[in-house]
Amino acid sequence: MNEIKPNMESYMYLHPSENPAVALVSPALDSSNYHSWSRSMITALSAKNKVEFVNGNAPEPLKIDRTYGAWSRCNNMVVSWIVHSVSISIRQSII
Repeated sequence: MNEIKPNMESYMYLHPSENPAVALVSPALDSSNYHSWSRSMITALSAKNKVEFVNGNAPEPLKIDRTYGAWSRCNNMVVSWIVHSVSISIRQSII
């Protein structure tokens, strides 16, 4: 099955320079800064056109769907960005 390549306006588009090891916000989430961290993370994900992956507007397609590969890559990238943006103690509880 041929995979669909999303256009640059799509939330399923990943720019070639995107990096899964990046922490999108600083400081990392800890037990005392959820509100500011959350606002910063939503802003960063919105700027990257990926907020749909955390607000429920990008549901996982069926694995046979031609968009599944693009969705899976974007979802994994967002998960990685979040993991790298939380403190080590929190990271250990979510991985």
